[in-house]
Amino acid sequence: MTHSRHWSDPLTSEEIAEVVALVRTDDRIGLQPRFWGIALEESLARALATGQGRPVRLVVMNPDAHAAWEVTGWTSGTDRATASLGSWTPVDAKRPGVSSDEARLIAQAARNHPLIVEALAKRGITDTSLVWVDPESITGFEPEDLADRRLSWGTVWHRESADDNGYARPVAGLVPILDLETLDVIRVEDHGVLPMASEGGNYRSGTWGPDRAVAPLEITQADGPGFDVDGHEVTWQNWSFRIGFTHREGLVLHDVSYRDGDVVRPVLRRAAVNEMYVPYLDSDPTAYRKNFFDWGEYGAGPLTASLELGCDCVGEIHYFDANVLDGHGEAKTITNGVCLHEEDFSTLWKHVNTRTGESDVRRSRRLVISFFATVANYDYGFYWSLYQDGAIELEIKLTGILSVSGIDDGQMPRYGRMVSPNVQAPTHQHYFAVRLDTAVDGPQNRLVEVHAEVEEDEELNPFGNACKMVSNTIVSEKDAGRMADSSRAMHWRIESTDRTNRFGESTSYRLMMPNTTKLFAKPGSIVERKAPFVSKHLWASAYAAEERFITGEYPNQADLGAEGITAWQQADRPLDGAELVVWPVIAVHHYPRPEEWPIMPVARIGFRLEPDGFFTRNPSLDVPAQESISSCHAPAAAPAAAHSGCGCGSGGSCHCGPGAGHHHG
Repeated sequence: MTHSRHWSDPLTSEEIAEVVALVRTDDRIGLQPRFWGIALEESLARALATGQGRPVRLVVMNPDAHAAWEVTGWTSGTDRATASLGSWTPVDAKRPGVSSDEARLIAQAARNHPLIVEALAKRGITDTSLVWVDPESITGFEPEDLADRRLSWGTVWHRESADDNGYARPVAGLVPILDLETLDVIRVEDHGVLPMASEGGNYRSGTWGPDRAVAPLEITQADGPGFDVDGHEVTWQNWSFRIGFTHREGLVLHDVSYRDGDVVRPVLRRAAVNEMYVPYLDSDPTAYRKNFFDWGEYGAGPLTASLELGCDCVGEIHYFDANVLDGHGEAKTITNGVCLHEEDFSTLWKHVNTRTGESDVRRSRRLVISFFATVANYDYGFYWSLYQDGAIELEIKLTGILSVSGIDDGQMPRYGRMVSPNVQAPTHQHYFAVRLDTAVDGPQNRLVEVHAEVEEDEELNPFGNACKMVSNTIVSEKDAGRMADSSRAMHWRIESTDRTNRFGESTSYRLMMPNTTKLFAKPGSIVERKAPFVSKHLWASAYAAEERFITGEYPNQADLGAEGITAWQQADRPLDGAELVVWPVIAVHHYPRPEEWPIMPVARIGFRLEPDGFFTRNPSLDVPAQESISSCHAPAAAPAAAHSGCGCGSGGSCHCGPGAGHHHG
């Protein structure tokens, strides 16, 4: 369907190009500028009419002058014939994130640097074309004498052939310190030569034996999908929302609402994975510096993998392209970056009346909006699911290749697991901070913590089995860092402060977080001070336009813990009846298994939002019985689907193959 550009639509390649073209006319950026992202200024854009020019922020660096700026501007639109620029605000040159293009520049320069060549020769490696160097964030570990420089440190890998899995062969003991601006190797730490991995790590079909026999499993929707897409607006059964996409966060959902009868009721104004923190818990010299803000120091948008050739979605698929600004200032289109499809999800509800023999059952289906980001060795899938009963879930799928280190003959790792001869996988953690701008039945909400307690009053509990649910309203930000506790049936209610249900309760959604952990690092350690937000499982704040990211605007080489959610909490703003922002922090403690080598089966974590007094009764009573959709019995011959299978395109052709991923080396 034809549509006009909505304020929340992802930036187009034309919008990106027209703003960059204006930036390039300014002499201060020098002859070889580098860029780190362009973003919509959402707080301003939300009030604009459809089709108008849109406010943006762009980060540009002049590496020759050790300078960087955040540039504001406007794209062209119905209210302006051409794009324009606004302010140029200086940014500490160390602190913009590292683009994939900047990473590739330093990787190529580093592997041929004399210091690296010499260190590799000690290990019998002479063909540097088979060497990867991954520049890693160094925040908190900057050498004192280099504190003013834009830095990185390198992990080094070796392949036995061009198509080998380099991440299976770490070059142990070798740590280069890199200058990202000059593309120079400042120094090399050499902690001693260890044996290289003696066993390959290829994971392609046939490497470890013949493929097993697998019967075909067809997913068909003969009448097409149940969703409608108009530009970036999606409607599905009672749900409606808009698809957004940003450089920092990747996929964003805007204005998530549920139609209840004749009324469209808002639930979330905005939802996105806001940050990812991955600390490694190993003192090995090639591992102790590993702790990354993968979104704030690199960016989810440009790391998004194209799903065009992958079997990532099956059934009737709708893809959305995404446009990002690369490190050289070019607009880059990620084809099929976001996938939209329906899935069967087993039983929605069921009851058998054993007195009459009557059985009622409804099949559940969900609408899934997903994208994958490849961050060097790891791959992360993010799946937002909307359900027929009004629930919302985020599932994060972790796969890819473990980040490993070398280990000497006869040794066993103290802080990890052996996964291959002379290869250890350190214990590490993954934290995902999610930003939810809530709008449960309107813009004013409150956060209420609920837990279970035994009723201690013996008059009220004469049989000892009475359990009460205790509610605690989080009234201000000083109390808005909370811990999950499944032993007390802990959960949270996001309540409307304006609407009540027929029982007089505030309408609400319930937040449940089954996947959490704590940081196993000493208080005061760099790992702990870099990411103070992981000290709690849930945060809440009052909406402020400039408070966009839980780690702050520019966390790369920032002062540890000085910005972000823990700094904002000092304002102690009231939260009861606020425009509420809720920040779930879900996490996994990853103690590796040999079965996760050489490539990980998917591990899953997530959280769930479900209506809690939001509806009058079960909202899925209107889901039709299966026999009114299709027979409950397998048909003699299943109808062919026009667009089913692995990665089907609009012409019905199916593609199963390697996706277009990303690596730093």
